[in-house]
Formats: sequence, C-alpha cells, structure tokens
Amino acid sequence: MSRLSLQRWRRQLFGSVPDTVLSLGLGALMAWAAWGFLHWAFGQAQWLVVRANAATLAIGRYPEAQEWRLWLLLGMLVSLTGLSWGLLRGRGGAAAPGWPLNDRIAAALLGLLTLGLPPLLAFGAINQGRLLCLLGLLLLLRTLAGRWGNHPWGQRLAKGWPLVWAGAYLLGLWLIGGGLGLTPVRPSDWGGLLFTLLITSLTLLLALPLGVLLALGRRSELPLLRWVSVAYIEVIRGAPLITLLFLGQNLVGFLLPGGLAPDRVWRAAAVLTGFAAAYVAEAVRGGLNAVPRGQLEASRSLGLSTAQTLALVVLPQALKVALPALVGQCIALLQDTTLLSIIGLFDLLGIARSVLANPDWLGRYAEVYLVLAVLYWGSCAALSLGSRALEQRLSSNNLRPSHR
Repeated sequence: MSRLSLQRWRRQLFGSVPDTVLSLGLGALMAWAAWGFLHWAFGQAQWLVVRANAATLAIGRYPEAQEWRLWLLLGMLVSLTGLSWGLLRGRGGAAAPGWPLNDRIAAALLGLLTLGLPPLLAFGAINQGRLLCLLGLLLLLRTLAGRWGNHPWGQRLAKGWPLVWAGAYLLGLWLIGGGLGLTPVRPSDWGGLLFTLLITSLTLLLALPLGVLLALGRRSELPLLRWVSVAYIEVIRGAPLITLLFLGQNLVGFLLPGGLAPDRVWRAAAVLTGFAAAYVAEAVRGGLNAVPRGQLEASRSLGLSTAQTLALVVLPQALKVALPALVGQCIALLQDTTLLSIIGLFDLLGIARSVLANPDWLGRYAEVYLVLAVLYWGSCAALSLGSRALEQRLSSNNLRPSHR
C-alpha cells in the first residue's frame, strides 16, 4: 500500500476525535467477535459431523463407483474456467503487465481454500492432491490465456468460446446423468452441492432466452403478444416461489398420467425457469429502455431489418446495461434453490437437514450451517467476480481506440 493510501486511510479513520473513538470502538468490537469465533471454531466446535458427511454434502447419494465422472467433469470445468479467466482479464501480448491485484487476491484465496478445506473436511491425501493439481491447472491456463489471448489463434478461440462452453455443458450433463454407454444415474440420486449448482446453471441457461423474449414481447406493438407477456410477468412476480413449486410438483402429477409425468427434479427446474424468466424480463426491459432511440433510427437508415437491428444493435447494448441486474438475479436464484428442500429434493440444504436428522449428529447445527454458508458465499462471490471482470472487459472494449 502506498504512502498516499495510508494517509488517506488515516484521515478517514482518525481525522477527528469522534472518528477516532468510533474507529477504535468498532475495531475492538470486531476483534472481540473474531476472538470469540476462533475460540469456538478451534476449541468447542465438533467438526466430526462435517468430516463424516463431506462426500454426502458434496454429491449427495451419487454412486461411489461412478465418482470418476465428477472428477473428470471438475477437471474440464477448471480448465475452461482458467481459459475464460485469462481471456477476460488478459491484456494480451508478451509485454502485457503482471496480474491485476484482484486476480492475485483471488488466486491466493483459491490456494488457501484448497489447502485449508480438505483437512477441515478430512478428505484423503489423494483427493487433496487432486485439488492441488486442479488449482495448478487453473492458474497455468489462466496465465497462458492472458498472455497469448491477443494472438490470432487466441482471438479465434475467444470468438467461439460460448460454443465451447455450450458443448462442455452438454458433455457435463451426459457425464452426470449417464446413458449412451455410461451407467445411468437417476436424478433422485443427485444431491448436495452438485445438485444445487446443476439446477441453478440449467435454470439460468433456460431463463435468459425466455426472459429476453418476454421483454421483447412486452414492448411489442402487437396487443395480444404484449398483454400476454405483461400478464405472465405480473402473475409470476406476484406469486411466492414456494407456492409455484408446490403447484408444479402436485398439479403436473394430477394432469398427466404417471408414465408421462416428468421426474420431480425436472418439474422443479421448469418452475424455477419460469419464475426466473419473469425477473430476467424486467431486467432486460430496463436495458432496452436505456438504448437511445437514435440507435434504432440509425440502424433503419442503414437498411437493417428488424431482426438484424435487435441482434446487432439493440440487444448487445441492452444486455450490457442490464448485466448487473442479471447477475443479481443469478445470485438470488442460487439462494432460492434452498426452497427445494421443502418439497423433498436433496439440494445442499436438504442434504444438510437429512444429515442433522441423524441421531448421531443432533445439536451440531452451527458446524453444518457454517460450512453451508461458506459454500453458498463462495458460489455467489464467484458469480460476482466473473460479472465484474466481464463488465470491465466490455468497458475496455468500448474505450479502446480503433487502429485503422
């Protein structure tokens, strides 16, 4: 930290007598709270409940003989994440500067989490070695992608990167569910953190295009399409999610014969998709309203059709404006998946409740829920950091001078 920064902090914290008293009082309160937490965590807490149920919290009742699929999927996701991180953050070229401070902090936190979490959860040495290898792979690919991202092959790779992620997602679903040569694993056997992340990602991928269509329908000049979109958005936003989940679980079973009714997991995914799409539509509509009308007039003067105007001019600007709201909706949806435990699905919270229902672990709520809080916070923080990097990347692209 520079001397100027230290002076600014000193003025803000100790610039006057009231500021000094308030800063010292808050510092003492935070120190007391930290000491109490550390005393409980290392002296009183019984972490055996977490160590004995670490695998259950992570993957639920997934068959042990098929866990190699999840390690393969994790390696693929780590590789793609490292490359995406480098492509978003990298400034390209061999003369590119070192890592930004935020990236170095994120890498240090990842390293501490990889080194500290396995002993806490009593993972075996093999699993901890795998995690360390995956962390090294992540940082290596991030460095390579950030250094060589501006080369021709890197630019071509960046253009087709969404298709790479789409193919990886389909491959991941195949690995988890099985079929086509692999032993099928029923959705009822999915659970824990695996189920939570899977249902959240699937819902987001389906809700985004549906929300964009609803936003465009609400702004349509066709009365029927506009009022249908308005009615859907207002009805869904006015109903509690838990009510919709109960309706989706029970109503579909009554309306469809037993053989045609989808699995309870897919019913929940459909309800979450419809619920999130209504909120995504409002966020996108705000972005559409922020696009100047002159952009539409300019595109029409260039001879672009309505579809080309939407795809090339309006939607890119609207989605960029709506990106913070969309990320907030993604985080809210991740947290809303905790309601799935109420309807009997074994998401992360549902698995934790089943663990705590065991007579051997009665009263160990604080330890289990603290681990759950850390896992949810880590997932939400990853979404927030990724969106912030994307916003910076988009802003830098707009400010970058063109070389002609």
